Order: sequence, then C-alpha cells, then structure tokens
Amino acid sequence: MSRDATSAMLERIEQDNVRFLRLQFTDLLGMPKNVAIPVKQAEKALTSGIGFDGSSIEGFVRIEESDMVLKPDLSTYTLLPWRSGEYAEARFVCDVCKASGRPFEGDPRYVLRRVMEDAAKDGYIFNTGPELEFFLFRMHEGRPTTQFQDVGGYFDLAPTDLAEDVRREIILALTEMGFEIEASHHEVAESQHEIDFKYSDALHTADNVISFKFAAKTIALMRGLHASFMAKPIYGICGSGMHVNCSLAKNDKNAFYDPDAPLQLSETCMHFIGGLLRHAQAITRVANPTINSYKRLVPGYEAPCYVSWSAGNRSALVRVPSPRGNSTRVEFRSPDPTCNPYLAFAAMLTAGMEGVREKIEPPAGVDTNIYHMSIEERNRAGIETLPGDLYEANRALLADDLICRAFGSHVVEALTSVAEAEWDAYRTAVHPWELDRYLATY
Repeated sequence: MSRDATSAMLERIEQDNVRFLRLQFTDLLGMPKNVAIPVKQAEKALTSGIGFDGSSIEGFVRIEESDMVLKPDLSTYTLLPWRSGEYAEARFVCDVCKASGRPFEGDPRYVLRRVMEDAAKDGYIFNTGPELEFFLFRMHEGRPTTQFQDVGGYFDLAPTDLAEDVRREIILALTEMGFEIEASHHEVAESQHEIDFKYSDALHTADNVISFKFAAKTIALMRGLHASFMAKPIYGICGSGMHVNCSLAKNDKNAFYDPDAPLQLSETCMHFIGGLLRHAQAITRVANPTINSYKRLVPGYEAPCYVSWSAGNRSALVRVPSPRGNSTRVEFRSPDPTCNPYLAFAAMLTAGMEGVREKIEPPAGVDTNIYHMSIEERNRAGIETLPGDLYEANRALLADDLICRAFGSHVVEALTSVAEAEWDAYRTAVHPWELDRYLATY
C-alpha cells in the first residue's frame, strides 16, 4: 500500500468525523467477524495491520499457530449509516494474513482472489450478480420467531406495514453504503422479500453479499424484527435462494454473447455451462452449506434438484435468462443465502473455467418441467440429481479433485470437519417429527 494512498485515506477518515473503525472479515462459514478499533489506531491498521487470535475463529487455525493479521482493503471503505451522527463509524473489509505477512490460505477471500487471478491469466473477469431472498420475522422477548410480519405475496403492493418499512430502510442504508439497487419486491411466501443489486466482479460482489446480510440483520433488529437468511425456515412454503447470475468478460466485452451462434450464446458460454454441470455436485457443498439447505432442494418449490440447463426452464439448475448483448449471462439457481459467497463463487468459477479450457460441451438443454418427468425419463435424458443432504454433498466435494485443489487442503479439511460435526449432531438428535410419528404408536 503506497504512502500516498494511506495518507489520502487517513485524511478522508478525519473528514468523515470517524471515531471507530470496524475491520471486517469472514470465517469459513461466511459469518462476518470484526475487530473495532479507535480512530487513533487507523494509521497502524492501514500500514502494518491489526493482529488478532485466529484460533477462536471457525475453520481458521489451531492454538499453536493462531497469530493472524487483518490488512484493510482501502477500496472497501464505507461509513455505516446506522452509526451516523456527530461521531461516525466506518468499515473496511480485510484480508487475513499470517504473522509473516503472507496471505492465510484459510481466508475465503484469498481463495476467491486466487481463483480469479487464475482466470485472469486467460484474460477473463468473472462477474456475478446474486439475488438474495430473506424472511422478516417477529421477535419475542429478544429471540427470533417464525411468526410472519406480513401476509403479502409475490410482487404484492400490500398496505404499508413494519416489514415494508424495514425493507425500504435496508435499501436506503445500502444505497448510502455505495450499493446500486436494481430491484426490490415481496417474494412468493408471506414475510419473504428480495433485494437485487448491480453485478460486479466476483470479489466485490462477495464483499457486498456479506455487507448486505449484515446491514439487513442490523436494521431489522433496530425495528424489532429478525432478518433470516435460513434456506428453509418453514415447512410447506418456498425457501430462500440466492440465484447467482454470472458471466465472463474479456477485453471489456461480454464473452458469453455471440450474435451468430445458436441462442446467441458463445462457445465460451456453452463450455462454461458444461463445466458448471460437471462439477455441480461438489459445488453444492459450499453453495448449500447447512443441514437445513437440503430441505429447500426438493421438488415443488422452484428450487432446483436436478443437474441440467435450459434457456428458460426454471426447474433447471442452470438457466439462461432472455437478455442478450452485454447482459448475456447464466443463472446458477441452487445456492442459498447461508452460503459463504467467496467459496461459492470460487467453486463456480473454477468449474466454469475448466469447461472453457477443456471445451466441455453441456448435454442437451431441457425445456420440459423436470419435476414432472419420471425417474426413467430423467435417466434416459442423463439428468443426475444434486446431493440430498450435507453428508452426501461433502463426499461429492472430496471426490472432486479440481474443486479441492482450488480450495486448498486447509479449507477442504476444515469444511469436512464442520460437515461431519453437523451431520453427527443432526443424525443422533431426536426430532419433534419422530415424536409426533412414533411416540403414541410404539
């Protein structure tokens, strides 16, 4: 970091009347963590970084190698709108380094940066635009519930209520933080909402996903509501997804668009889809990282379960939206908003780039509703099924040498430890469903 850049940033911090800085990073699960420092420590943070104990962070390191350093990324500086006033607070997203100053291989942000640098060797920039869905639930005695705050439906213009007010306040806060909001609407389920923001390169977008969830939860809590990004909080209604629109750019042009090709989709686009489908099962481990994620990936609720692609069919895993030209993109529909966006985007780009480099042709597109096809029809079409639970998804990751190499052994081992611990806890617990089903009978 140059001396001039540091001086300019320190001057900006002073002009903004900032009194506290939050140095933000994410653990392996995508949970935002932060260290708050007084502004007097700003120069030290920007020049040499701020040390912290990495042994207490999920998926980081053991106690004997716990010294870590946070190094702020100056481009991520933003004021926190809900901390405005005479004395403001600001936030930097940070890279996590070892005490030696070298990047920490378990930092999800570093994993994505490394994969993007690999794609850049071929001249490609990976752009992503996620669509995050979430529920706004009522709080009771300081704890979140699953009680709806509103009873609206898809795109409803309901009478103004607390949920609508909170969604508007979230949008205003995100706009102040530099987001370009493209759309906002009520989703299919009661109390379910979606806010879409403009696409960018994958690293910037992943930072924005973390900031988005942090801002939504903070503002909802200030109004007595809980913003839940859980994949399937309520049985029998739609869960929350994070569809990811993605494309490659080369020489400032959309590499997925070819006006003379079938469907106006370039060979690069088709091969990228081929790579995504080849590695879809391994990607599922990080795109759908919780036990609960797999309650959403079931037929009948718009979430994809089958490894397929289509130019319009929403039951397919990969869909190609209709816009062309510079807006040509593919939509990867399986991720949910509990995912760590750095790892999910890294896995998607790794898979897609193998498709581009090895010219992997995708299978024929599927234009019929896959949910209505029989097992025999799916088998004849060569349509495989996504993993049905976290344990199966982790096995798919371990069997995928390409994705494992992209993540590195540290991340893969940590993800496996988390999956095994979660699965053991889940499979040995006695659930209310079992009591309802068996207690009186047996």
